[in-house]
Amino acid sequence: MTAYLISFGAHAMDHIPEEDLPAVAKAAHAVCQEAINAGVYLLAGGLEDQRASIVATDGTVTDGPYPEAIGGVTVVEVPSREEALAWAAKIAVACRCPQEVRALGPDPELDAMLRQAGSRR
Repeated sequence: MTAYLISFGAHAMDHIPEEDLPAVAKAAHAVCQEAINAGVYLLAGGLEDQRASIVATDGTVTDGPYPEAIGGVTVVEVPSREEALAWAAKIAVACRCPQEVRALGPDPELDAMLRQAGSRR
């Protein structure tokens, strides 16, 4: 199985009136529950509207930009790209915005570590 990142842009939901946001959240949670029930859900969430923290290789932390690229993500693990696209379509309807779909690259060594630890994936 392959994990897929399903995401939408930082401003993709700006067109939604404030009073509609609770309905959007309810619809998005329903899709997540469906994915949980189907056994394909790995994680989901929206980025807070706050500056990123940039951590340098020496450990120095500085304030970075506000999110401009990604506004929210869902990660599912499914057997095919077609199934990932079907989940993205459900998320697009719930969140009222288009979704991008990308396969996460395989890492056999990491997968072996996760299996050894008894984790999923």
